[in-house]
Amino acid sequence: MNYPDEITYGNKEHFRLASFSLPSSLLHWSKPPPSRTWTVVMTYQQDYLSPCLYPLSALSDIISTVEFNHTGELLATGDKGGRVVIFQREQESKNQVHRRGEYNVYSTFQSHEPEFDYLKSLEIEEKINKIRWLPQQNAAYFLLSTNDKTVKLWKVSERDKRPEGYNLKDEEGRLRDPATITTLRVPVLRPMDLMVEATPRRVFANAHTYHINSISVNSDYETYMSADDLRINLWNFEITNQSFNIVDIKPANMEELTEVITAAEFHPHHCNTFVYSSSKGTIRLCDMRASALCDRHTKFFEEPEDPSNRSFFSEIISSISDVKFSHSGRYIMTRDYLTVKVWDLNMENRPIETYQVHDYLRSKLCSLYENDCIFDKFECVWNGSDSVIMTGSYNNFFRMFDRNTKRDVTLEASRENSKPRAILKPRKVCVGGKRRKDEISVDSLDFSKKILHTAWHPSENIIAVAATNNLYIFQDKVN
Repeated sequence: MNYPDEITYGNKEHFRLASFSLPSSLLHWSKPPPSRTWTVVMTYQQDYLSPCLYPLSALSDIISTVEFNHTGELLATGDKGGRVVIFQREQESKNQVHRRGEYNVYSTFQSHEPEFDYLKSLEIEEKINKIRWLPQQNAAYFLLSTNDKTVKLWKVSERDKRPEGYNLKDEEGRLRDPATITTLRVPVLRPMDLMVEATPRRVFANAHTYHINSISVNSDYETYMSADDLRINLWNFEITNQSFNIVDIKPANMEELTEVITAAEFHPHHCNTFVYSSSKGTIRLCDMRASALCDRHTKFFEEPEDPSNRSFFSEIISSISDVKFSHSGRYIMTRDYLTVKVWDLNMENRPIETYQVHDYLRSKLCSLYENDCIFDKFECVWNGSDSVIMTGSYNNFFRMFDRNTKRDVTLEASRENSKPRAILKPRKVCVGGKRRKDEISVDSLDFSKKILHTAWHPSENIIAVAATNNLYIFQDKVN
C-alpha cells in the first residue's frame, strides 16, 4: 500500500505545557484497589520549562494530542507549536518486566507553521489538533497530523547508508567538469550514523471553512475523514485536491445554528460506517452505502434528560467532547463534561453504562463557567481488550473504570513522585464533612492542571498521559 471562519461555540485555549516527561506520577484508587497496581516508568522533560509558570515563550510547547501507533512501538505527541515528537520503545526493555514501558525520543519535526488567511483576516494556528497513525506496510511509518485547516501525511523513515562514488559529482556534491572524467565509477553505499527523516508525502488543504476537530483513518486504509464544526469530508490518500462532503449540518441562516459537530470516527471494521457527536449530547451513526451525503443518520443515540436535573448549564455539560468506537466495534464510548458513557450499537435510547468522572464538581459549575473550565474538552480511551476506560480530570487527576468489576480508580500525574518504579497510590476527593489524611478537598483542586489527552497501548497495560509540561508513561506493576 502506497500512502502516498471559525465558530466559537464554547471553545477555549487550554494551557497544557508540552514538555515531555515520561512516567513520573502517583496512582490512586477510590475503591478498594484491584489486584493491578501501576508504577512510574521514566520521566522526560524539557528543562527550560517551569511546571508552575507559563511564559509566552513556553506556550508553544503545550501538548495537544497523544497517540500510540497500531503496534505500540511508537508514541507520537503534538504540541501547540506545530511540532510532532515521536517516542520509540526501548527494544532492550521488552524482556525486562520493570522497564518494558520505557520510550526514548525517536524523531522530532515541525509539522505545521502559523499561517494567515488574508481574505478573512484570520490567523491560522500551527497547533496540532490530532495525530492518527496508519498501519505499517513496510520499513517506514506513516501518520496524519492536522491543525485547524490543513491535514498532512508524513513519512517517517530511517537511513543508515549514503551513496558515494558518483561520476558527475565530487565528494562534496558539486558537479564535475565532464572533460576531467576519464573513468567510469560504480557508486556504492557506505555505512553512516542512523538518521531518522520525516518527509511530507501529501498535503490536504483548502477544504474546511471551520476548525478541524477530528481525523479518522478508514479500515480500508485508502480513505480517511476530517471533521470540522459543521462538515465532514472524505479523502482519498492519493488525491489531495479533491474531497467528498459526506455530512453538512450548516443551516441556510447561521442565526438558526443550534449545534455543532464535536468529534467523528470511522468504525474499526466496517469501512462504510462512521459516527459523529454533537454539542447537544447526541451521537449519529451513518452508513455511506445509503446515501452519498449522509445528512440522514442510520441510528440516533440520545439519553432523555431528567427534568429534575435541568439547569442553566445542562446544555453545556451535555456537549460531547470525544467519541470512540471500541476495538470490537460493538460499543461507542462518549465523554461529556461530567461523565463517560458506553453505548451499545443495538440500543439507541440510553447508554448501557454511565461512569461519573468528577460528579463532585456539579456544585462548582457556576465558578467553572466563569473561568471557562466548563468548556474544557476531555478525551477518553479504551484499553486493548475494551474492559477498562480511561479519561482525564482536574488537579492532574485521571480516572480508570473497570467495566467487569465496576471498580474505579483516581490517579495523579505528579512530578513530586517521579522516581522510576514508584508505585502509584490512590487519591480521593473529599466533598464535605471531615477530611481524611490522604484525601484532598474539592475546594483545593487546581483547575489550571488538567488531563485532557491520554493514550493506552493497543495490547499492553502501558498508558501515556499528557499534563502541563510533562508526558507521563505508566505501566502496571508485575509482581
